[in-house]
Amino acid sequence: MSPRRRRWLIGSAVAAVLTILAISVVVRIPFSSDILSKRVTETLADRLDAEVELGGLTLHFFPTLYAEGTDLTIRHRGRTDVPPLLIIKSFTMRTSLLSAWRRHVEHVRLEGLEIQIPPDDDQDDAAPRPAPTSGPHLFKGPQVVVDQLVADEGRLVIIPRDRARLHRTWEMHRLRVRNVGIDTAMPFDATVTNAIPPGEIVTQGSFGPWHRDDPGHTPIGGGFTFERADLGVFKGISGILASTGTYSGRLDTIHAIGDADVPDFKVDVGAGAAPLHVSYDAVIDGTNGDTRLDRVDATFLNTSLTARGGVYDVEGVKGRDIKMAVDIDHGRLEDVMRLAVKSPRPPMTGGLRLQAHFVIPAGEMNVIDKLRLEGRFSIDGGRFTEPTVQQKINEMSMRASGKLAKAKLAAAPAPALVASDFQGRFKLANGTLEIPTLAFGIPGAAVKLHGTYALRPQTIAFAGNLYMDAKISQTVTGWKSILLKVADPFFRENGQTVVPIRISGTRSAPSFGMDVGRIFKKG
Repeated sequence: MSPRRRRWLIGSAVAAVLTILAISVVVRIPFSSDILSKRVTETLADRLDAEVELGGLTLHFFPTLYAEGTDLTIRHRGRTDVPPLLIIKSFTMRTSLLSAWRRHVEHVRLEGLEIQIPPDDDQDDAAPRPAPTSGPHLFKGPQVVVDQLVADEGRLVIIPRDRARLHRTWEMHRLRVRNVGIDTAMPFDATVTNAIPPGEIVTQGSFGPWHRDDPGHTPIGGGFTFERADLGVFKGISGILASTGTYSGRLDTIHAIGDADVPDFKVDVGAGAAPLHVSYDAVIDGTNGDTRLDRVDATFLNTSLTARGGVYDVEGVKGRDIKMAVDIDHGRLEDVMRLAVKSPRPPMTGGLRLQAHFVIPAGEMNVIDKLRLEGRFSIDGGRFTEPTVQQKINEMSMRASGKLAKAKLAAAPAPALVASDFQGRFKLANGTLEIPTLAFGIPGAAVKLHGTYALRPQTIAFAGNLYMDAKISQTVTGWKSILLKVADPFFRENGQTVVPIRISGTRSAPSFGMDVGRIFKKG
């Protein structure tokens, strides 16, 4: 073949290829704003199984392929009872002809983005939900991929099922998403302001593929840091929380594992703050905010506790119910007292074991006033820090043991502080601690009481019995002992002396005494 014919053949082949490419570009690349607008709305409607509206779109070809659009609204098909799934006030798209032919958009910027996740259609929360990974709900077929999407100052809104409740809103100050497509996981990083408690969340992870039939089934996973969260929005407590962790699952079932620290945690009825560290394993429903706490391990000062429970939405009430079961196996009473009693030093020290269930109902009341607590406790080696109170306990022990006379005659130094062991049940509601059963023992005696303690005024009202080894006449000395011998038989029961007693007054100035009215009734 001659060189001339060879050149013609090559030129013809190149022309043919260029013609095919040109036809492909014409087919894939819209050359008018109307065509592009139609393709955008049809593609989004098909991929998302949604109803799509687009206010306007203008296409430019110089210096690159460039489009500007306004008022894009995407509504989940058939959900006219809730606001649109997605609203974009304006957007720009930039790409090259080669990328467009490959069905790639190189860069998209969104302004005024608002994502609104509707409540689940399923009214039966107890019904099991499927966890599909493939099927008609996931779109398969030719895809348009956005290489990078930027959307700053957007909003994510979770719509509750109860229309009377406020929507949960997160302000997205920074959002970057890569490889944006309908049928793939999309890497993202974002900076978000949390609503309650207020604070900044920085997160990186992946989102998708998009579930067409139920957005709540869309997979999500990643890691996060939560900084400067102000707990002061919850009336009755305060502190600044910081947390880190990871999450995985679906929007409606997010499994989160993390740690949180509050270096200055404080309850407003307490005397001071304490450092609080919490490790947690939780399942979060991202569509309504309900949180199931499978395990919580917390430490403050020298006390550790474990808890299980959850934070749940309440229909018709602002806020959420918190329900927990708490166990303290090796705690210190003074640590709890530091948070619960307004005093420069704890009124009592000792080892603490506790099992309790507590509920903090939804509403705007102070945490102390709405907290409901019920359980049992035991205190080992309890000692009162108020000298006058501990002195009365020491004296009670000596009297009950019949050693008061010997102690007065002896020239020895003052005896060591007497330790008491406590155990009982308790209920806390409306700021008042009710103790239906309280028992504690000291050398020579045992006490069984019931009564109440008001947290805010710190007033005490208890009644019960004192059980002593010694007889009544042995609890005093001198002529009083001789006179009381006649009373010994009236107080002896089953080899013990039983004396009705009462404790009243305030935490710092309690009043101990015999319950004279009950003594006469007994007689």
